Amino acid sequence: MLASSRWIQPFSCGEPSGSAWGKQPAAQVLCFPHAGGSAAFFRPFKDHLPRGYGVAGVQYPGRQDRLREPFVTTVEELADQIALQLRPPADVPLVLFGHSMGAVVAFEVARRLEAGRPTGLLGLVVSGRRAPSTVRHEAVHRAGDRALIAEVTGLGGTEERLFEDEELMRLVVPVLRNDYRAIETYRANQDLLARTPVLCLRGDRDPKVDADEAAAWARHTAAGCAVEEFPGGHFFLNERRPEVGRSIERFTRPLTR
Repeated sequence: MLASSRWIQPFSCGEPSGSAWGKQPAAQVLCFPHAGGSAAFFRPFKDHLPRGYGVAGVQYPGRQDRLREPFVTTVEELADQIALQLRPPADVPLVLFGHSMGAVVAFEVARRLEAGRPTGLLGLVVSGRRAPSTVRHEAVHRAGDRALIAEVTGLGGTEERLFEDEELMRLVVPVLRNDYRAIETYRANQDLLARTPVLCLRGDRDPKVDADEAAAWARHTAAGCAVEEFPGGHFFLNERRPEVGRSIERFTRPLTR
């Protein structure tokens, strides 16, 4: 199982629900948060995956318990540092699950793990993010503070009233701006591939990824891609945790056997 560290925050040990899984978890799901997000965003998912699964979140520098650490300013550097935390390979099969910016970070981590020695990587679950090679020319990170906050609150991931606290704003806005810069300046060629299967999850009213952009994830895997849609916007995960948990289970369980 993944050990706790500054980078990795385990939420559960995935106690097996039956003898079919033996004593070890069937899989370890490692979750990558969105821009401005933290590992804790994924904590509730431990209650919506089978008891045979362990769940952990990645904590990026510059927030919460890592507040005093300098930001990592590019997706590629972030992936480099996270991949180092996952070597040697985990002692149970590993599933990477990223939402929004986290989907691209997870994709880049998968590529780095596959470029090294053999790993226990089972699959990649991406949510709320278009395929790496699909480009929208966005520059929210260059906007003023209020415009940046309006973008974030408009997506439904953060309540607007939280930004009424000036002290909180001073802490949160630099995190948001750094993360938006990292994802908006990220570029990937169509020939960048992961060797692991991909499951792409999308809210049917998500302004950040349309159906074609979700389907384009198939260009970036050599092992097949499935796309599932859910009612909701960019943060459909918050309202659809049980359904998302079942989707991840359906996707991963055949791979653990």
